[in-house]
Amino acid sequence: MRLIDNLQQRLFRWKTDGTAPIRLDQRRIFILPSQGGLLYSLALVVMLLGAINYNLALGHALVFLLAGLGLTGMVHTFRNLHGLGITAGRCTPVFVGETAQFELIIDNNRPTPRRDLNFAAEKGLSSVIAVNGHDQAKILVPLPARQRGWLTLPRIHLSTRYPLGLFTAWSYLQPAMRCLAYPQPITTTLPESTLPTKGNASHGLGGQEDFAGFRERQPADALRHVAWKASARNNGQRPLLIKLFAGGSDAELSLDWSATDPGQSVETRLSILAGWVLEANGLNLTYGLRLPGREIPAANGQSHSERCLEALALFSP
Repeated sequence: MRLIDNLQQRLFRWKTDGTAPIRLDQRRIFILPSQGGLLYSLALVVMLLGAINYNLALGHALVFLLAGLGLTGMVHTFRNLHGLGITAGRCTPVFVGETAQFELIIDNNRPTPRRDLNFAAEKGLSSVIAVNGHDQAKILVPLPARQRGWLTLPRIHLSTRYPLGLFTAWSYLQPAMRCLAYPQPITTTLPESTLPTKGNASHGLGGQEDFAGFRERQPADALRHVAWKASARNNGQRPLLIKLFAGGSDAELSLDWSATDPGQSVETRLSILAGWVLEANGLNLTYGLRLPGREIPAANGQSHSERCLEALALFSP
């Protein structure tokens, strides 16, 4: 199998197609009989031998009729890809362990529909789409994010067996697309040493002005923060509850690389920081991020959260 893969890599090497629209012409489309097509051909040969042996005129007619049907199917399988337009879309950032979805825009400039278009960037993961005549459609090509940083879209295998399944037509695409993979977050409570304890907290344990609700206790939470009365109403059937207070807000939270355990790996420490960013963003805190060689000033909001996660994803120790 490795020899076959290496041979395919040498025979079908394509330069990156870039971000410009791709239009499939006859030089980029390949076609071969499928397994069902080979069995179909073998059956025709057996039928032809029988017709010749028994001198059956109707047998000859049937064999040539079926052979013509197969050849017509081959032409239509090729035409199902010929002239198809593909344009690179966008990809939303994901966390490590999730599946990135690369968007492609499929353009059908013919009046007839295109059926059974199969896109795969990795074996075992594919997306199938059909496009109506003179229409466009969007498809998401899945690719697992196994490590943080930029995830580059590899060569895409586009194939079809429409309409009879006797032939497989395929083409290779490699649009210039990449997706950012954030570190996989580890859910831990924000360390007390980094929580604001003076002034008014925007939303967290540090503010003591306005009661904002409860949340379930995490293993790292101190017992003095437990709402014992509210927890007693659960009759021991739910985890202990922690009080949340909201105040109005000039305190800033610092998410510092040095606050993580230096004995852990770089990836684990980045995952802890990613979890803190999500926690702080969920509580609407004003927070900053400090990494070796880079510091992001305190702010809040979704765009600030994405900026911090991007810094963690691209961090180089």
